[in-house]
Amino acid sequence: MLDFLPAPLKGTLAALLILLNTLILFPVLIVFALLKLIIPVTSVRKLCTVALNTIAFIWIGFNNRFLDLLHRIDWDVRGAGNLSREHWYFVTCNHQSWADIPAIQYVLNSRIPLLKFFLKKELIWVPFLGVAWWALDFPFMHRHTKEQIARRPELKGKDIAATQAACEKFRYTPVTIFNFMEGTRLTPAKHAGQKSPYKHLLKPRAGGTAFVLGAMGEMLHTMLDVSIVYPDGNSGFWDFLCGRTRRIVIDVQVREIPQRFLGMDYEGSREVRTDFQRWVSQLWAEKDARIEALKNETEGNPENVGRVSEA
Repeated sequence: MLDFLPAPLKGTLAALLILLNTLILFPVLIVFALLKLIIPVTSVRKLCTVALNTIAFIWIGFNNRFLDLLHRIDWDVRGAGNLSREHWYFVTCNHQSWADIPAIQYVLNSRIPLLKFFLKKELIWVPFLGVAWWALDFPFMHRHTKEQIARRPELKGKDIAATQAACEKFRYTPVTIFNFMEGTRLTPAKHAGQKSPYKHLLKPRAGGTAFVLGAMGEMLHTMLDVSIVYPDGNSGFWDFLCGRTRRIVIDVQVREIPQRFLGMDYEGSREVRTDFQRWVSQLWAEKDARIEALKNETEGNPENVGRVSEA
């Protein structure tokens, strides 16, 4: 435990250790990525996928151990028991800080399949990361705008079909798709600008989630509805690396996604769209109330934090 070090030094050391971890494991990842690319055999590609996901689990695991070495964070984790790496999940979470992702990875790594995000197709050209995302089967989207579809009606439905094809590989290897429904981090200015009806949340963007469920409805049946609270106030990613984030509460609610939304035609049916938006709004109202309860329970009460619950 090196918690006695000055915060900026801890942050710099944490960043360097994560970079070193990346530089060591990236060449190994590239080897399996190339094997996956040049050997068009399903069994070989499946084995490569398992190996690549294992590398990612190791990368996250080492980063978590660096946090344990450098920081003393009290974790209050609720509802993370009875999860499985052999199950397919859709995960959503309220978004307050870029520390949210490493915090969720800390809690859920190795409990569920590797977290993966839908990415814009242009991001595949990002140096190093684009190759890593491709190798790890992060799905790349090509979404046509309403204006493009209006000019070329034949494009309607192409996005879902392309995404379904990209996600076909997930039939053989369990996966976790992650999405921030708010679409952006919560700030007082954004909250006021939206005139959000929720106290602790921005308005959810139902379209992105609908796109995922429409494309992967045959595989995704379970949602992990994650609520994250920083009892001592929100902190940025640098604060997280520096060890200034002392307490984190993560509450996981396991929900079965209603059957009617699996494989739905969100863009093509107004009734489906209205029904799904109503369901998401109800989820968000419940999440807002849950975050309020967590804040009331833990803020200013450090004795309530510092446990990991498997319930």
